[in-house]
Amino acid sequence: MPVDLLAPASAGLYPIAGLRIGVAEAAIRKADRKDLTLFLLDEGTSVAGVFTQNRFCAAPVQISRAHLASGRPIRALLINTGNANAGTGADGLARAKASCSALADMLALAPEQILPFSTGVIMEPLPLERIVAGLPAALANAQSDHGDTQPGHWARAAEAIMTTDTRPKACSAQLQIAGATVRITGISKGAGMIRPNMATMLGFIATDACLHPALLQPLLHELAEASFNRISIDGDTSTNDSLVLLATHRAAHAPITALDSAAGQALKAAMLAVAQQLAQAIVRDGEGATKFITVRVEGGKTGAECRQVAYAIAHSPLVKTAFYASDPNLGRILAAVGYAGIQDLDPAGIELYLDDVHVATQGGRHPAYREEDGQRVMQQSAITVRVLLGRGAALDQIWTCDLGHEYVRINADYRS
Repeated sequence: MPVDLLAPASAGLYPIAGLRIGVAEAAIRKADRKDLTLFLLDEGTSVAGVFTQNRFCAAPVQISRAHLASGRPIRALLINTGNANAGTGADGLARAKASCSALADMLALAPEQILPFSTGVIMEPLPLERIVAGLPAALANAQSDHGDTQPGHWARAAEAIMTTDTRPKACSAQLQIAGATVRITGISKGAGMIRPNMATMLGFIATDACLHPALLQPLLHELAEASFNRISIDGDTSTNDSLVLLATHRAAHAPITALDSAAGQALKAAMLAVAQQLAQAIVRDGEGATKFITVRVEGGKTGAECRQVAYAIAHSPLVKTAFYASDPNLGRILAAVGYAGIQDLDPAGIELYLDDVHVATQGGRHPAYREEDGQRVMQQSAITVRVLLGRGAALDQIWTCDLGHEYVRINADYRS
């Protein structure tokens, strides 16, 4: 069961003017499930993307990168679940291109104006014929998307991009800029093979803000770095990670031309809140997760050093299984700090907290620490591990989860 994560309510998701969403059942891997999604973008919409740094990246990632680099205005996103189209070589590239061409023909666009995205099983041929056959239904569904019906389409899209997720992931925010209402809505998916080295398995965030197109890519990098780049479930970076930011420029305010302006800062803060909620939802829905864990490392010389320690803790199977069992075997955390790779680390400067419980001081057990206090915290569904390195003023944090029997079962049965 997911950790303190509810399915999003359609009524709480704001429509984004200039964007229509269509969802269909194409039987890509399983019958009778939503598995094909289209985003149709009005002319003038700006698009930015960040993608996996896994060198074995999927065919749709390669095509999306190329289409964004072409300079042609992007007018549609084509998303399928059930098949990742990764590890498929030249044939996979050809199928991804063909899916873009098929949709482009239906919309009277160039193929380079379509971005494809896939998620699901790796090393299996993309069922191109099923995708093409499902496009008319998805288009018809998008054409019916007007006004107040759009929030329902956001919720259906969040469901249609799921794989092993147990809950769809979506959220919205709105703010005032110069007296005008600006809306932000996003969806994401992911539950396993999550240690994004840029973003997440799939994420799509849209706003109607009027933002200078040149600002979209740097803004997306900042959002990804402070949200999706701070999560890990199992330490594996997917072949298909993609995060896309859309700006339709339909809000009634003067264009934002600098991210460090008052309007730019307000928009960035609101968008970061949405991105972090979507990223944390992925961890809360981690395969087999029962605990949501914040690992906060303070007192490093650099932020990179703090992240290095945080990921050593988060990726330790011994630490993760201890949390699953609510077993305060907290020496495992100290061991992870020690092997994180900081060569001149002084163990005598380490302080360790579990929520409000001071576990270790000056590199050893705190005199007042009692194991029952540690166990009390570890039985919670949300836990903060706080490590003080005593080396400087830098700090950083990541979000992760525990590791239990269900993770093994899900991944052992994934293709069945």
